[in-house]
Amino acid sequence: MESFAEPNEVEKPENSAPSGALAGSSQPVETPPVETPPVEARPKEVRSDKTRSDNTLTDETKQSKYPKWRPPLSKLAILPAQLWRFGWLQALSCLFPGLIFLGLAAAHLIWKNFDPPIARYDALLIYVILVQIAFIVFKLETWRELLVICAFHLIGLALEIFKTHIGSWSYPDPGIVKLAGVPIFSGFMYASVGSYICQAFRRFDLRINRFHWIGVSLLAVAAYANFYTHHWIPDLRWWIAAGFLIVLVPSKIFFTVGKERYWMPAALSFILIGTFLWLAENAATFLGAWAYPNQLHGWEMVHVGKLGSWSLLVTLSFVLVAAVKVWEDKFYPDAHGFVTSEDSDGD
Repeated sequence: MESFAEPNEVEKPENSAPSGALAGSSQPVETPPVETPPVEARPKEVRSDKTRSDNTLTDETKQSKYPKWRPPLSKLAILPAQLWRFGWLQALSCLFPGLIFLGLAAAHLIWKNFDPPIARYDALLIYVILVQIAFIVFKLETWRELLVICAFHLIGLALEIFKTHIGSWSYPDPGIVKLAGVPIFSGFMYASVGSYICQAFRRFDLRINRFHWIGVSLLAVAAYANFYTHHWIPDLRWWIAAGFLIVLVPSKIFFTVGKERYWMPAALSFILIGTFLWLAENAATFLGAWAYPNQLHGWEMVHVGKLGSWSLLVTLSFVLVAAVKVWEDKFYPDAHGFVTSEDSDGD
């Protein structure tokens, strides 16, 4: 019977010659060199995202650094501690406005009880300039943020000149450094709003989704223009406010407090900021920074209608600062996701 070798066996001849020689011959036979298969290159060790540089992180990895968001008040047990952290971060974000109010209060007491050789408004100007320099020296603000803050300073100063010219309010104290009757330091009070928004972006890791840039920007410019035009044409502020509510309906602002991630409607954030600015305006007029016609003979609370005006005005500052944050995303990898237009659940 014919036999077959196993499939994996190689059949050898019975009279096979020794290796390297032919049978019956003493001459060595050269055997061709056996080619060894190439050794595969050892794959490079892939470092995990934890050891990888921040500059090489993918978008998904960058997003994962944020804690998972939860609706406000969803964990009542940690509410007291979270409110404390939130208040502390807000206080740090309000450092520039807080220092301005500290200067206003000190100036109010000094010039009320003494007669310094320099006008109060001029002394306040020197003070706020030193505060702004300190923010840059101690890197509390970037140069790009400073440019936006200065832009809002000029926007606010222009509004001050117009409003004082038509008699909406006045600066009764004397001063050398004035522009069309308006002390230059007043522009820094508008700049402090921009400073607060810059600090809040950084300290709360703010991120905004579904933010319609064109619509919000046009409405912000319209709101600012309405402060001028409503003296000659019908007041459009309520129509502009309704436009903001419509445009900002899908937009949410995500922020981090401690190890928790929260969100709130973008429109609500503008209303809240406007409310605190109205409270700050009451404090500033009480300290004599400026005066409305009904406050010239004694302080009275600022009309509550100013709350809506501040809520509209702050949108312009927000648009300017948010534009800088988008620009900074090209330079700072950790800034990824501050402002986005895509749909996001905040994970």
